[in-house]
Amino acid sequence: MATIALTVFLRTQMRAGHLEDAPKFWGALFFSLINVMFNGMAELAMTVFRLPLFFKQRDALFYPAWAFGLPICLLRIPISLVESGIWIILTYYTIGFAPAASRFFKQFLAFFGVHQMALSLFRFIAAVGRTEIVASTIGTFTLLMVFVLGGFIVSKNDIKPWMIWGYYISPMMYGQNAIAINEFLDKRWSTPINGSSQPTVGKTLLKERGLFADEYWYWICIGALTAYSLLFNVLFIAALTFLKPLVDSKAVIADENSESNTKKQVTSNPEGTDNLVRSARGTASSISSSNNQSRRGMVLPFQPLSLAFDHVNYYVDMPAEMKSQGVVESRLQLLQDVSGAFRPGVLTALVGVSGAGKTTLMDVLSGRKTGGYIEGSISISGYTKNQATFARVSGYCEQNDIHSPYVTIFESLLYSSWLRLASDVKKETREMFVEEVMELVELYPLRNALVGLPGVDGLSTEQRKRLTIAVELVANPSIIFMDEPTSGLDARAAAIVMRAVRNTVDTGRTMVCTIHQPSIDIFEAFDELLLMKRGGKVTYAGPLGRHSHKLVEYFEAIPGVQKIKEGYNPATWMLEISSTAVEAQLKIDFAEVYANSDLYRRNQDLIKELSTPQPGSKDLYFATRYSQSFITQCKACFWKQHWSYWRNSRYNAIRFFMTLVIGILFGVIFWGKGDQIHKQQDLINLLGATYSAVLFLGASNASAVQSVVAIERTVFYRERAAGMYSELPYAFAQVAIETIYVAIQTFIYALLLYSMIGYDWKVEKFLYFYYFIFMCFTYFSMYGMMLVALTPGHQIAAIVMSFFLSFWNLFSGFLIPRPLIPIWWRWYYWASPVAWTIYGIFTSQVGDKKTLLEIPGSAPKPVDAFLKEFLGYDYDFLVPVVLAHVGWVLFFFFVFAYGIKFLNFQRR
Repeated sequence: MATIALTVFLRTQMRAGHLEDAPKFWGALFFSLINVMFNGMAELAMTVFRLPLFFKQRDALFYPAWAFGLPICLLRIPISLVESGIWIILTYYTIGFAPAASRFFKQFLAFFGVHQMALSLFRFIAAVGRTEIVASTIGTFTLLMVFVLGGFIVSKNDIKPWMIWGYYISPMMYGQNAIAINEFLDKRWSTPINGSSQPTVGKTLLKERGLFADEYWYWICIGALTAYSLLFNVLFIAALTFLKPLVDSKAVIADENSESNTKKQVTSNPEGTDNLVRSARGTASSISSSNNQSRRGMVLPFQPLSLAFDHVNYYVDMPAEMKSQGVVESRLQLLQDVSGAFRPGVLTALVGVSGAGKTTLMDVLSGRKTGGYIEGSISISGYTKNQATFARVSGYCEQNDIHSPYVTIFESLLYSSWLRLASDVKKETREMFVEEVMELVELYPLRNALVGLPGVDGLSTEQRKRLTIAVELVANPSIIFMDEPTSGLDARAAAIVMRAVRNTVDTGRTMVCTIHQPSIDIFEAFDELLLMKRGGKVTYAGPLGRHSHKLVEYFEAIPGVQKIKEGYNPATWMLEISSTAVEAQLKIDFAEVYANSDLYRRNQDLIKELSTPQPGSKDLYFATRYSQSFITQCKACFWKQHWSYWRNSRYNAIRFFMTLVIGILFGVIFWGKGDQIHKQQDLINLLGATYSAVLFLGASNASAVQSVVAIERTVFYRERAAGMYSELPYAFAQVAIETIYVAIQTFIYALLLYSMIGYDWKVEKFLYFYYFIFMCFTYFSMYGMMLVALTPGHQIAAIVMSFFLSFWNLFSGFLIPRPLIPIWWRWYYWASPVAWTIYGIFTSQVGDKKTLLEIPGSAPKPVDAFLKEFLGYDYDFLVPVVLAHVGWVLFFFFVFAYGIKFLNFQRR
């Protein structure tokens, strides 16, 4: 930004010594001050990030708060010196500030003081806020107060007497005074001026803005900045000492049915919760033996399908780290000659040590891989697998349990079924099927519970896991893949989840689970096993048998393998005796032993049988790629976004709270200034009001929407992979619901500002005002969404956003009017959407006024002529400005949609 600043305010374009030369210097000084000040805002996020660990250690009496806070304060001093030094060295002489060396060092000292004050202020706010959202809200509000009352946006002389206290307590005011005194009291601004109460050009300029005009005030301002730094640091340490962490309430709802079932079974069996899975399995066998009519969850018929795969290999490009270590191959093999078959009504476990390729195999078979090279044959009931049709008959339960947080369980399932069941299924049938699925996975008592965010609020991990299964089940799939359904769960929770899985298999579906070191009871809930070793090779594929006797018999038949002890977990034993250490000790390769076994040959016969279509069967065929039409997809996506936004009370409360507070604050500061335009400074104050009113709330919108879109994008990746909808309906729904809330927000804001600032009450002017602010907030929100769609995470999006906001700020037309921008940068004025908005609002309200304006050192001019000559605003250009706003909104929308459609940052 320093490099850009010095090219915009290049010294060859910066004449000094006269009143008309001052605007560029004011812009350069204020832009420098903003950058140094805003650089301190990174401290807020960094401090909030550190606080949870600090509170934990403080409460454990590791150290007092000052021992944590003091080093942070001291270690930031060198950082302030470096940041301020870089800015000053790059900009001071290239912009052409006062050439004396003493002035150079005084400006450096002022920026160092401002940076230290900003760091300590944001640290203190973080310690008071304690969570990111609360701290950001307080931070934005504080920054706004400090910014607007700092003496540049609105002159001290024009602040109402009952608001003047805000000017004197604003730390930024002291920074603004210090750098302005340092520049304008230099001898090159000492030219005498006629008709002014002040003796020199420099003092006239300072008094015009209501700043101090004596040299000694520089040192008072530096003293004030130092005092503020010390005060905020002391308050920071005090907050750390006395405040307690804001603990999030984890509102986990108890599952009454599961609780009562568990209690019954614990009392009737000394083995406690482990019996849950055994009882589920016993029930399951009795269900399967009965006729199909009594099977659970069969209100909608489905086609049982088998999945066979033969000699599957999977490669990825060789990682750069391995190449640098001397590996010459261009591809790394993750799966080697993997063969097997999954059948209806059979629950298969994919087991292996970490890095064996369990999840990789499942992703390859389900078609979830986004890169790499796949070889081998995969067939569905005898027909070659086609991913487009396979996505319609399969479900994939991800390990991370990704769901929209602000919808209920019932709504999540209804939404999934709406978009994934065939379009000819009636609404009543769909709802009945959802009810049955909820009964099947024992979620019915929680049907109206909000899903919530993992680890923060809402459902427990185990309830969330069952919801993941249910979301796939309501699509009525024939084949279901599950990635580690019991990871992160305790014994009871894992038993409940496995009971839901067992119930699902007993409806006749094909089900495959990857599982990591299961307990005895969970392991015995499975029918078949596919065991893998590191390197992506199969060491066993076949039935488990009662108490895993078939698995044990197979491995005990291998010479040298240690026998299993009575009561020992077969899953643990199997992983121990097939480890690489045992292979080295016995000098055998279990993958080779399996490849030469009778079991392997029987499996190959089964694969051959399942890879041949049954007589009279047909390949899967769907007339359309998606179950529902484009319009239905749009309706369903909008329906879910509506509930997600409506229930996101924190996001909405902060949005409307900020709107009201900022609207009232600006209204109070700029009370009645809309029709009091007599001097040039009155016009500049009004321009400052427009600039800050647009930029602050717009930037707040762009920032706030990013976390919302980032959460929804993760859900979108899962839903798109499941073939629920195309990208455009999702983008449309996200933008449409945000636009509705922006329209309400704008109406409140526009009404507050328009009435309190006192613009002309004419319908045309109010509509212009509303339109420009509405379009501005809309493109700001779309800009925030677009950056999330174009970047891997919202942290990176936030960094990119702040960089471009600095550009838009610099070229908005306030810091430096368009006629004064150097010719090589003038094109970017038109590439800054904020510049168009300020142009539209300002010109539509005062661009047609003919009243004379007092201009210091010059003859009075009509307002419209002054605007055209000095600021470049032409009332006749309003129609193109109106159309340009439509262009900006459409541009950001289409880039957002493009990013969502073509960029996938979820690498598998």
